[in-house]
Amino acid sequence: MTSILDSVDSRTRLVGENRLELLIFQLGTRQLFAINVFKVREVLKVPHLNQMPGAHPKISGVATIRGHSIPVIDMRQSIGMRPLEKDQDSNLIVTEYNRTIQAFMVGKVVYIKNMGWDEILEPPTTGRGNYLTAITRLEHEDALKLVEIIDVEKVLAEIVSYDIGISEEVLDQDLSQHLMGQKVLVVDDSSTARKQVTETLGQLGIECIEMKNGAHALNLLKSWCDEGKKVTDEILLMITDAEMPEMDGYKLTSEVRADTRMSNLYIALNTSLSGSFNEAMVEKVGCDRFVSKFQPDLLVDVVQTRMREALENKTAR
Repeated sequence: MTSILDSVDSRTRLVGENRLELLIFQLGTRQLFAINVFKVREVLKVPHLNQMPGAHPKISGVATIRGHSIPVIDMRQSIGMRPLEKDQDSNLIVTEYNRTIQAFMVGKVVYIKNMGWDEILEPPTTGRGNYLTAITRLEHEDALKLVEIIDVEKVLAEIVSYDIGISEEVLDQDLSQHLMGQKVLVVDDSSTARKQVTETLGQLGIECIEMKNGAHALNLLKSWCDEGKKVTDEILLMITDAEMPEMDGYKLTSEVRADTRMSNLYIALNTSLSGSFNEAMVEKVGCDRFVSKFQPDLLVDVVQTRMREALENKTAR
């Protein structure tokens, strides 16, 4: 499977250019599915799986890969279809999401496709669309095929429960009255991710304005500017995902920084991608903070840090 992933090492060149690479695969049918290559560590044939008594029914077992025990999730079953039957075309896609490693059992892995985020569209809101963040179309076997891009964060949230509780020692009681009623713009194509952020910040009395992608968010921000409003009066900060249809979080940040009417907006990048790479990209595109999903305490710390800064600036005037 090495040849399929030859381009993975070069994928970082796409960041900041509003482009992505999709790993295209099947789930025992001719329908095409995809996830972003950014999340993929490796692809390999399905090894022996050890069973886990009492495990979630969507977990097919545990694979030992390079000395590590990694849970294997049946991707087909996870999006509301019948369990995948393992055969010679079956593969494991080993991924990293939210600082954890897991593998997804899929059928045939087809290829990697380099695309622009403007070619990625919002999914339908019914049926299997509930498990999709986006769709796109591409040429495959001499025909234009629909590709369904899976909302992995939703899949994982149904298997692993995420705690939105905030540690008592993180809360700054002196800021509580100032945070009450503040507004935060939350930009993410995953409804699950948006819910995690809004429910966390809701505990502080913060109202969240939700947007599904960077293009929608930028249009909102520009509309405020066009109306003569000061963006920093409308929202305390913007929390954005990195990967989204139409316009990703990196491009969104670059567009905001390039517009003098809102260039001072505080922006936090909140993404399931982790590691020093993202921290470097934060600096490159001009984000103020990077938060790896999903960490309620860090989200609260970001908001409180921004609130302190806003209060200090107000006092200094």
